[in-house]
Amino acid sequence: MLETPPAAVSLSRQAGAECPNLEVWPVDGVLAIFRFYSDEEIDFDVDLPELQGQERLDAFSDVLRQMRRLGKPVLMEPEGGYGHPVLGFDAGADRVVLLVEL
Repeated sequence: MLETPPAAVSLSRQAGAECPNLEVWPVDGVLAIFRFYSDEEIDFDVDLPELQGQERLDAFSDVLRQMRRLGKPVLMEPEGGYGHPVLGFDAGADRVVLLVEL
């Protein structure tokens, strides 16, 4: 069995290379795809219809709470909404923020 390489190696990329992705299922039926665009913020997307129901929404909220420990801004986009985040976590304010007008 091969050892898993460190995250710094697995998620690094050369200039111009495609961005690495990390797929995480925080609860059965909910997929979050993290995209490593920069070291300064955390970008990911979810398929918003997958967040239906309190159990799934609670699990998603737990993911956001865990990411707060990283001390970086978190931007969440709907699946396919590249460059258009709808929710975020403001590390300075220590809270989830809405990034679009309703």
